[in-house]
Amino acid sequence: MPQKRQKTEVRQKQIVDAARKLIFKQGSEHVTIRGLAKEVGISEAAVYRHFKSKRDILSFLADHITESMMLDLDKIKGESDSSLDLIEKALKNHFSQIEQRRGMTFLVLAEIISFGDKKLNKQLAGNIDRYLLRLKDLLFNVSGAVRKDIDLGNAALLLFGMIQGLVTVWALNNFRFDLMEKYSSLWDVFRHGLQEMENR
Repeated sequence: MPQKRQKTEVRQKQIVDAARKLIFKQGSEHVTIRGLAKEVGISEAAVYRHFKSKRDILSFLADHITESMMLDLDKIKGESDSSLDLIEKALKNHFSQIEQRRGMTFLVLAEIISFGDKKLNKQLAGNIDRYLLRLKDLLFNVSGAVRKDIDLGNAALLLFGMIQGLVTVWALNNFRFDLMEKYSSLWDVFRHGLQEMENR
């Protein structure tokens, strides 16, 4: 039986969550309006009431994922710590959330990119730029603990690559190794490269 009509934001979240689940299980090419309607338990017409197309759903999902990633990093806002311990705390929280979501965030973004829509890819590029800027801001806030010759923009990009790469390897290994333990080892290498000699 189809579900009763829900508020727009509730229904949009249900549709987007269904898209995320289908992408994770089968890939973006298998996400269809019919499949989403079946997953949520509504009619195809009800899906179209909230989104004009599959592309619109993926666009909404990309923004939703980006906001979740930003919130993970923002949980340390207002703390007075200006050492690299603050970055470590933010990333620990970030990886804890990634682990709880089984790496779905980064894997879904990769699938959306593989959809091959230029406008969508441009939107994703902008979202990733925002995420990189947030990582750079975190590094800037502890810049006194970072070597003066380090370009913070490049350090943020390297950090993003470390996060994305680790999550991808974890997923390809069917989540068999301890993500937090591996993150801690990688963070030690990254931290050593950033840190002022006297703080080591």
